[in-house]
Amino acid sequence: MYEQRLAAIRRSLEPSKLDALLVTYLPNVRYLTGFSGSSGFCIISPRSQYFLTDDRYRDQAGEEVTAYRVIVSKESLFAAVLKARLLAGRTRVGFEGQYLSVESLQSLRRMFGRVTFVPTRSLVERFASVKDDSEIARIRRAAEITDKVFRKIVVLLRAGMSEQDVAAEIGYYHRKYGAEGDAFEPIVASGWRGAFPHARASTKRIRKGELVTLDFGCRFEGYHSDLTRTVAVGKPTQRAKRIYRVVLDAQVKAVEAARSGVTARALDSVARMHIQKRGFGRFFRHSLGHGLGLQVHEAPRISSMSREILRSGNVVTIEPGVYVPGFGVVIRDGGCEVLNKSPKELLVV
Repeated sequence: MYEQRLAAIRRSLEPSKLDALLVTYLPNVRYLTGFSGSSGFCIISPRSQYFLTDDRYRDQAGEEVTAYRVIVSKESLFAAVLKARLLAGRTRVGFEGQYLSVESLQSLRRMFGRVTFVPTRSLVERFASVKDDSEIARIRRAAEITDKVFRKIVVLLRAGMSEQDVAAEIGYYHRKYGAEGDAFEPIVASGWRGAFPHARASTKRIRKGELVTLDFGCRFEGYHSDLTRTVAVGKPTQRAKRIYRVVLDAQVKAVEAARSGVTARALDSVARMHIQKRGFGRFFRHSLGHGLGLQVHEAPRISSMSREILRSGNVVTIEPGVYVPGFGVVIRDGGCEVLNKSPKELLVV
């Protein structure tokens, strides 16, 4: 697996006229090496690959990183690169321009004065966005755990609970059911707060008759799930039911249209046009979806501004939403094989 990923990176070096690539962004480091710790980077050249970490991760790196020569340092990792002469003879070395800090880049330039450091953009990500069977299996398992948590939360949810109470239950049951932790801070938005697309759980108490938007996911063996459902606590109004149906139909249409070869822009348009034709276009305030994997937001972005084309192996969310002042409705799944199995019809608790 890692040999194939290394081969893909190496094939990209020559067109970019790079002698080596420095990968420092931890999700990309994990994708290329298997390392799950918080300190380390890798250097990949046409004929060699090195992984560097500090002494805290000596044993962990020995277990997790098998396709690289592992260097464990008690000093600065960049100093270890210099000491081991890992960039000797290199003239053009790529780095991740989106992630490497200015301070780190300045340090590299001081230490390796003869090397030209060249910023790259999404070089690793374009390979990581296409998942293999083992990755999809991990995302599927994460989705199963989150579905199980949703079933539990629906049973617990009631008027009088605070949004923070619900968020705490989500985090607890994710771990209880086998996840490493939450994929992100759970969003619980009730009543008027549902109009905020990324509302953090607050001390507000849920009232009877309100809609509650739940947006949460978990992490399993590094891979993420992402699920959103809107639940009615008590009998919903006819207007709420109408908007919910508009959003659900938009999602169903987008899921049916999602396939390899479709542009992200066209897929976004399927859901957006449906919502717009029904008079709620100005309330759909974000892109349709995003990639899912070692990061909860990764390529491809399903957006009206995206130039990407969906490929077999992409795992994306399809999440149209309508955020009307007073309440909001959003539905999200991973797909196009729909990984989340939680019911989509409006649930009343």
